[in-house]
Amino acid sequence: MSQQASLPDDDNWLLDDNDGEETPRPSEVRKPWKVLIVDDEKDVHTATRIALRGISYKERPLELLSAYSGAEAFQMLQQHQDIALIMLDVVMESEDAGLRLVHRIREELDNGVVRIVLRTGQPGQAPEQEVILNYDINDYKTKTELTTQKLFTTTIASLRAYENLVSLEKNRQGLAKILESASDLYQLHSLREFASGVLRQISALLDIGTDGILCVRNDNMVGRPELEILAVSGAYEYLAESGDLSNEPHLEAVFQQVFKEKRSIYQHPYDVLYISSRNRREFAVHFMPQWPLDAVERDLLDVFCQRISAAYDNLYLYNQLRSAQEATVVALADLAEFRDTDTGDHVLRVQKLTDAIAEEMAGDNHYPELMTREFMDMVGMASILHDIGKVATPDNILLKPGKLDPDERAIMEQHATIGAQILAKSAQLVEGASYLSLGSEIAGGHHEHFDGNGYPNKLKGQDIPLSARIVAVVDVFDALLNKRPYKEPWSMEDTMKYIHGRSGTQFDPHVVAALSRLVGEDRLPVQFGD
Repeated sequence: MSQQASLPDDDNWLLDDNDGEETPRPSEVRKPWKVLIVDDEKDVHTATRIALRGISYKERPLELLSAYSGAEAFQMLQQHQDIALIMLDVVMESEDAGLRLVHRIREELDNGVVRIVLRTGQPGQAPEQEVILNYDINDYKTKTELTTQKLFTTTIASLRAYENLVSLEKNRQGLAKILESASDLYQLHSLREFASGVLRQISALLDIGTDGILCVRNDNMVGRPELEILAVSGAYEYLAESGDLSNEPHLEAVFQQVFKEKRSIYQHPYDVLYISSRNRREFAVHFMPQWPLDAVERDLLDVFCQRISAAYDNLYLYNQLRSAQEATVVALADLAEFRDTDTGDHVLRVQKLTDAIAEEMAGDNHYPELMTREFMDMVGMASILHDIGKVATPDNILLKPGKLDPDERAIMEQHATIGAQILAKSAQLVEGASYLSLGSEIAGGHHEHFDGNGYPNKLKGQDIPLSARIVAVVDVFDALLNKRPYKEPWSMEDTMKYIHGRSGTQFDPHVVAALSRLVGEDRLPVQFGD
């Protein structure tokens, strides 16, 4: 079996104690290099530990692990995926146990970065040239030639090679994660949602815990703190309620320094990133890695900050565009309501109740293929355009205090087709789904009946757009509860009795059920009824 490694007398300088050295502060301690010693001789472990005692590379100490067989070493490699170097005996439980372990590391674990130094006390058992050619190892030494100095040299050279391989792999994986996370950030549509997404992506990029804070700097914004917390996670969740950093004065000082100097600061454990955008908004992100970040990780974060900035600019432009669209929709709705003074805040109530019913139905998992994020975001605002076609209805019909005769009713019913056509034509100018395209569906379909007896196209069941089926119920619900030129307001009891009586004929039963639950649980979003 293997022979014990020797320690030359002239290398005893490694045995000096370090008791007189000052113990480093926790923030100064750096992640150690893990070195696994694999040998079936206990004395070899002891000798190796003595020889490597006190050695550090790039201010990072060594953490020495021990395994006494190939099988035990394989288990440790599964548990410690960041082992940098393996000092591996060739002959242990079998004559080729070490060589078998090399194969398993590279093939089964798919670990191509850990460096392996084979050591043998029986060099003839596995010829050096054959081993070097056939196995992915760093070095192959007999135990007798591994003096303390040579062991030091081999260790440092192996750690340097490991570091270079890890840097390349971190860059590859990090850039892939940045591209993936940037794509995710482009899909977020609110500032706080965006901020939470940034914290999650930094955690994933660095493979660290979830503790983090993202702040925005508010310059000259009355009533807002200068440093406002937009998102917190992990140990900092208690700060969400206060919304500022007054409970963390040291961290607040670091944030202030970041904003003053307009740069990221790495003062582990107070690491804070600086992010600026084209519209002059400034953000800072604090996170808590276990160890001080290395150069590769900092470079990746610099790239990520650039992607965050671009993604925020995209969010800002998206919100500006969306605000402009909403303003246009409100203006169109006001135009439709301008002549119909008795409807009051009808369209605003319709908007809020449409949103509430859609949320209720989504919670019940009704029509999941239709309840997309885009649909949920737009259906309420689009609903206020449901009567836009009334701009073409003559005053003598629109404002008539009594019941309409058949001819007048036929003219009134034209508003559904007219509204759909007006909005559909405008929607063609906007690529994809928009308030206008959804509004066209609603305007043209909110008078269709679930059983096919509505107007203008006699659509039936799910052939009627979901948006229109929701607004059909909401429109009647609000109209019955409020005064109109042709009627007095109804009670809530009579209104719900009327709607329940038409479930499955005029109305989609799922929409009726959602409204009924909101009414029964007193969760209506606004006050209905005069």
